[in-house]
Amino acid sequence: MHAFSHQSLTIRSSSTLNRISTMASSSLVFPSVPLNHQASFGAHDSLSLRSSSSVCFGGLKHGFRRLNLDKSRVSMSVSVGSTTAIDDALFADYKPTTAFLFPGQGAQAVGMGQEALKVPAAAELYNKANEILGFDILDVCINGPKEKLDSTVLSQPAIYVTSLAAVEILRARDGGQQIIDSVDVTCGLSLGEYTALSFSGAFSFEDGLKLVKLRGQAMQEAADAAKGAMVSIIGLDSDKVQQLCDAANAEVEEAEKVQIANFLCNGNYAVSGGVKGIEAVEAKAKSFKARMTVRLAVAGAFHTRFMNPALSQLESALSATEIKTPRIPVISNVDAQPHADPETIKKILARQVTSPVQWETTVNTLLSRGLEKSYELGPGKVIAGIVKRMDKTSPIENISA
Repeated sequence: MHAFSHQSLTIRSSSTLNRISTMASSSLVFPSVPLNHQASFGAHDSLSLRSSSSVCFGGLKHGFRRLNLDKSRVSMSVSVGSTTAIDDALFADYKPTTAFLFPGQGAQAVGMGQEALKVPAAAELYNKANEILGFDILDVCINGPKEKLDSTVLSQPAIYVTSLAAVEILRARDGGQQIIDSVDVTCGLSLGEYTALSFSGAFSFEDGLKLVKLRGQAMQEAADAAKGAMVSIIGLDSDKVQQLCDAANAEVEEAEKVQIANFLCNGNYAVSGGVKGIEAVEAKAKSFKARMTVRLAVAGAFHTRFMNPALSQLESALSATEIKTPRIPVISNVDAQPHADPETIKKILARQVTSPVQWETTVNTLLSRGLEKSYELGPGKVIAGIVKRMDKTSPIENISA
């Protein structure tokens, strides 16, 4: 939203205000949000919003994207002031039809980005990224080596750029722009939330990349400061996984305790915590009738208290970043809700690294509200697999870069 020197617009909703395993490392979390499984385991008739992004996504190439009255009814009031006040619940009654879903850490694979070379707008994103990062990110994406691409510091910016490159690849296709224009909700798995916010016009491609770069560095530093690990539990529901965590925690010291870090879908949850706690989980999993456990190749206990050292760096960087109200709802990983107030978005993004990723609740909510079609943009097909596991009839298409 624009800020006016003599007036400000206050937007308030007039509608009733009324969540395998290779991907688990991208969204790892610590139960602190009272959602469905938390206790158990965890748009004046066409108001125009202009994106400030120097690289345009999602139908903003020509400046404006209108939020239609039937999509998000709002009332508008004018008051004296120098800032724009946004009702954070602006998108609370969103009704999704077409969604863009973006992957997180764990989706990377050597060779990704090759398709981007065939589309100038997509290739240009890598050029811009190289200037910001100070190295050739496309070369790392295409040639690896795997150990380098898999590092937290490199995989996060690599996936962010490659996912937005996939948007440009789609735009270049016949009918691609029409698909992009039809998207009325977006979200991403952990890191993917930054990609979704960039697509929605909340911040520029460049600003988003700077944040993602810092996020990866801060998470790596936090992991180095307190050794932790993660394991994916396959074949149990969230209640059983919580019971498994409780049993493991009874045998280890406080500093080693574990918690569910990633709610992907029923039968696939990631547990995160101290190394000894994770070892205890692995040892007890069979007795809880888990089908299998998979130790994740990650730097540490992401999305738990172990990431607390990363908070101050993220909060400082987010505070200095211009964030605007998204043009469409962007669903938060922390509470599975869309937020419109930029200051709230900043707080949510900071909390995300220490909070549970509520992907199961997010997808279930999209489906229950009438989602008709979704697209997974970026490397890998894990998100599509999750959606299909939750609803085999829900159409989803992969757009790779």
